[in-house]
Amino acid sequence: MRLLSNKYRLLLLLTLILAAGFVATSLAGYLASRNAIEHGIADQTLPLTGDNIYSEIQKDMLRPVFISSLMAHDTFVRDWILAGESDSRQIVRYLAEVKKKYGAITSFLISDKTSKYYYAEGTLKSVSPKAERDIWYYRVRDMKNADYETNVDIDMANRDSMTIFINHRVYDYDGRFIGATGIGLTLATMSHIIDRYQARFHRNIYFVDARGAVVLAGQTMRDGNKSRGNVRNLPGVRDIAGQILNQQTEPTHLSYHLGHAHILVNSRHIPELGWYLVVEQNVSDDVKSVQGVFILNLAISFGVTLLVLLLTLLTVNRYQQRIERIASTDALTGLLNRKSLELLFQRAMLLSKRTAQPMSAILFDIDFFKRVNDTHGHLCGDKVIAGVADVARAIVRASDAITRWGGEEYLVLLNNCSLAQAAQVAEELRAAIASHDFGLPAPQLPVTISLGVTEYRQDESESAFFSRADSALYQAKNRGRNRVETA
Repeated sequence: MRLLSNKYRLLLLLTLILAAGFVATSLAGYLASRNAIEHGIADQTLPLTGDNIYSEIQKDMLRPVFISSLMAHDTFVRDWILAGESDSRQIVRYLAEVKKKYGAITSFLISDKTSKYYYAEGTLKSVSPKAERDIWYYRVRDMKNADYETNVDIDMANRDSMTIFINHRVYDYDGRFIGATGIGLTLATMSHIIDRYQARFHRNIYFVDARGAVVLAGQTMRDGNKSRGNVRNLPGVRDIAGQILNQQTEPTHLSYHLGHAHILVNSRHIPELGWYLVVEQNVSDDVKSVQGVFILNLAISFGVTLLVLLLTLLTVNRYQQRIERIASTDALTGLLNRKSLELLFQRAMLLSKRTAQPMSAILFDIDFFKRVNDTHGHLCGDKVIAGVADVARAIVRASDAITRWGGEEYLVLLNNCSLAQAAQVAEELRAAIASHDFGLPAPQLPVTISLGVTEYRQDESESAFFSRADSALYQAKNRGRNRVETA
């Protein structure tokens, strides 16, 4: 039995640790609640509710943070800014696709060079350090110890609705700040989330800012017209308002009396929002319903844990495949790189030996390529290199392997192909390149290639095989270029 790779062993270990910790914590909490449910609400049930809500809020906030991070690290976004922002339709279309794909209320990009504010419908405006609504951008630009922030502000692109923004710094490839990007969630969406939490946990839930103002509340407080109040003025709560606003991220256990009702309070500061999460419960509520909610929380938390582990595995696999693809292909042309060819050659060599079928190679490079770079610049040179790769892909069979051998050199490995057949393919490729329009500016320079063709000899080493192809290419160059020579 083959050993598991390090990746899967790590994920398996992580799964076991999380599962063991989850089972141990949940079981201990359930047994403690069952054995001391009447007098344990203040110390166990209510804090557990606060923890669950806090965890779910982190989960709801983690997805937009992840999306904004993907946008900030997207090579298209960075390349578009660095290229001069010449076509704003490209970035507008990109932002519209992000908004549509992830269901965001808004998606945006601000360029530090031009100060333009792009969003899913066009260019909104130019930001200015003198505009009060643009202060957030300059705060993000000056951040030193963080790459993103969560900010609650008015969204001008969404009819001035109060919105939770995830603002992420964008860097160029040398680590210099070039802009900010991100997405937004409306406070109305958060209100629906709170209503869902209240319906699930049967407790009063609301958020207050650093001044004590109630900024978000569930349906219970909205119906009682308390959602616009301040905890320093609310009956009963005002007695503990100072203890609620203590900037502690650890849960704070409090209580107050309202008439004959004894209300238990659990509060904690959420630095991602700059708000305090407050959870209240009347201890006279039905004990059985509390226990039912607790069991439901266990089931939901267990399901969420399994889902997170599954998504982690899928994400790791996806990124590993992407890294492997990047490592095996040439970034400019999309062709296989030289390292990948070594593995393909070994397979092709074994196949040729096993089936007694011929295998040939075409090694070619672009004639006088330096003149293209010297005359038109390296960008046009890159365009020619990529164009030659495209023409080669159209000429050779899908089963053949095309590799960027290095610089302006390419190598084609042809399976089940004799020397004569390979020479014919090489001639077709030479003619196609010579007649292709690469779109170079004036003065027009002809783009041609010289090709060396060789057929693999049984038991020949890899270096000897490619050396003969290289010798044939050298002959083609010595005999005038723009020609095919066989070894």
